[in-house]
Parts: sequence; C-alpha cells; structure tokens
Amino acid sequence: MQIPVIAWAVYWIIRLIGPTLRLEIVGVGNAIQIRSSGEPGIGALWHRCIFTAAWVWRNRGVVVMNTVNFDGQWTRRVVERLGFGTAQGSSSRGAVEGLLAMARQIEAGKHVAFTIDGPRGPRYVAKPGPVILARRTGSPISAVHFGLQWAFTFKKSWDLFQVPLPFSGAVMVVAPPIYVPKDGGSDIMKAKQDEMQAALERVRDDAESWFGLDEEQRDELRGRYSGRVPKP
Repeated sequence: MQIPVIAWAVYWIIRLIGPTLRLEIVGVGNAIQIRSSGEPGIGALWHRCIFTAAWVWRNRGVVVMNTVNFDGQWTRRVVERLGFGTAQGSSSRGAVEGLLAMARQIEAGKHVAFTIDGPRGPRYVAKPGPVILARRTGSPISAVHFGLQWAFTFKKSWDLFQVPLPFSGAVMVVAPPIYVPKDGGSDIMKAKQDEMQAALERVRDDAESWFGLDEEQRDELRGRYSGRVPKP
C-alpha cells in the first residue's frame, strides 16, 4: 500500500520543482556526439544525482536499471511516469539478468543509464556494469554529474542524496565518451574501469564547484569539455 503513495508524492515533487530549475549543460558536444553518431549511449552518474537527472532526462525513453526491493518498486513507478524505461536487476542479485536486459535495449536503439554506486554504495565507487555492457555492445560510456546552486542534502543517507530547491541553478557536466573494445581482455577492462571512475570523479568535482567559480573560471571549464573524442 505504501508503494503507490510514495511514488505519487515523489513524482509530483519532481514535477513541481523541475520546471523551476535553471540548467546549463557543460560538455553538451560530448552528449551530442553520442546522439548524432546514431548509436545509443551508456550514461553513468552517482546515486546522489537521481532527482535532477530524472527531470532533465524525462520523456527520452532512457532505460535504467531497477532493483526488485521496496525502494526499487516505488522508484520504478516514478521513473516510468517520467518517460523512462526500466530493466530489472541489481548489483547484488540479478545483475547478469539486468545487464542482459540492458544489452537488449541498446540493441533496440535505446540509451541506458546507471546510478553507478547504487543501490547501496559505497558512495562514489563505480561498479563495473557500464564497462561490461560497453564491451558487449560497442556503445560508449558517458560520465555525467549534476551540480546544484541550492539544494537540500540528506546528510545521513549513504549517498548524500540531493533535492534541488525551487528556482535553483543547475549544471550538467558531461565527460567525453569512453569506448571499450569488444575484444578487450582483463587488463583493458581494468584500465577502462579506472578511466570511468576518474571521469566520474572529475565531472563530480567540476559540477559541485561550478557555482563557486567566477565567469572566467567557468569559461575555462566550458573549453575543457568542448573537445571531441574520435571513436576507435
């Protein structure tokens, strides 16, 4: 009985706050590069950013991994109402089935996304799902983070979850895509896992510091994320 009530409340909180956010995308060319190439991408972001990502990526048909526990079930109702698809699985149980389901969605031409340190942490430690999926499908990984000017942070939660306050500024920082060769061995997989971890930390630090920078420093960051990475 709690699941539909919680899902209804969370959905409407997102719908009420989301339209008031003032968003800038840094590294938009990195996101467009994946989209314009005609191939689906694999998004990776920290669990802390779910609220803002759910609003910004709404109604795009992005498929997300969804756990089968209580939190996963009310979350599924929320994101599906916001225009996401879901694939059942988790990092602890059903991970293989979940990755196979995500692979099928990519093969069908859909973008997918992972909250990469979820569902229970440890915080800011990336799990290997996107790297495994990228090797299987050839699709690129896109590390993303959302920084907020004003937000309520759940300081006692494992992920330091953030809910933006109404009319907050927001920034989405997108790293250059990461490609994983389909014939990559264990050494390459380890290197790509480290590359993804580093990219996630970099976009996190840049997005979280954004609203403390002056305009000259912001221009420097915009330039840093404006390059394009050729597909190998």
